[in-house]
Amino acid sequence: MPNVKVVSCRRLAYSVVAYLYYIVSFSGKNETNITIGLLMEFTFSLLDIKKVAADIFAVAKGRRVWAFYGEMGAGKTTFIHALCDFLEVRSAIGSPTYSIINEYESPVIGVIYHMDWYRLKDEEEALQAGVEDALLSGNLCLVEWPERADGLLPDGVLHLNIKLVNETRRKIVLDYN
Repeated sequence: MPNVKVVSCRRLAYSVVAYLYYIVSFSGKNETNITIGLLMEFTFSLLDIKKVAADIFAVAKGRRVWAFYGEMGAGKTTFIHALCDFLEVRSAIGSPTYSIINEYESPVIGVIYHMDWYRLKDEEEALQAGVEDALLSGNLCLVEWPERADGLLPDGVLHLNIKLVNETRRKIVLDYN
């Protein structure tokens, strides 16, 4: 179990908790490896989802690939819609379940790729669908169901785990490691 230190945050209309953690591992050659990570946890009402999307973008805009984990119906597409609204995307935003990749244009950050890997059978099918080109494009990529082809995710991915708290509240845990 890694050591966890809770970092205080300003109080908002929703709750935010940040955890700075480190993991120390030892190799057989007397080498020590230290991994430092940051977790942020946002618990919010669906009424606050656009504000949460804006705040998460403010702290994570340097990450080009965002991987969204969560049960069916947890709110992955809803959150991505709110984020795209914040980024002033004017085209229709919907789940790319059948097309695998939707491309949006944002006057704020340029091209956004929204991918839904739920229907993918394996990484080979993902490659055939063109996801690698999108992931390596340097544009913002928002990936739902990344566990279907997680070997294709590049380094530096922002992992977002969305959970249902109840019918009107959600929790998002961001992992910067």
